[in-house]
Amino acid sequence: MFDESSLKKIDSEYFNIILMDDRDITIQSRNTGHYWYLHCTEYPTEQSLIIFHKHFFKCPYHQHGRANTLNQAVRRIKGHDKYQLEVRKCI
Repeated sequence: MFDESSLKKIDSEYFNIILMDDRDITIQSRNTGHYWYLHCTEYPTEQSLIIFHKHFFKCPYHQHGRANTLNQAVRRIKGHDKYQLEVRKCI
């Protein structure tokens, strides 16, 4: 489960927060417009989660990876944004 202190650390200036509860978080990056769904599995640790991702609202989510903590997931999302903005735009 996500605890209240972890949930408060999600930067509302960086993300549009769509849904947030103790097991599921749906956010949108203000930088790329990509959507992220974070699901807490509580296994093997209390904050273990699966990261789902989609580029557009109407697209289905695909699994993007896993993280051991909410902070780790947010760092991975920001890393993905950086890649999208700095590397992919040059291709």
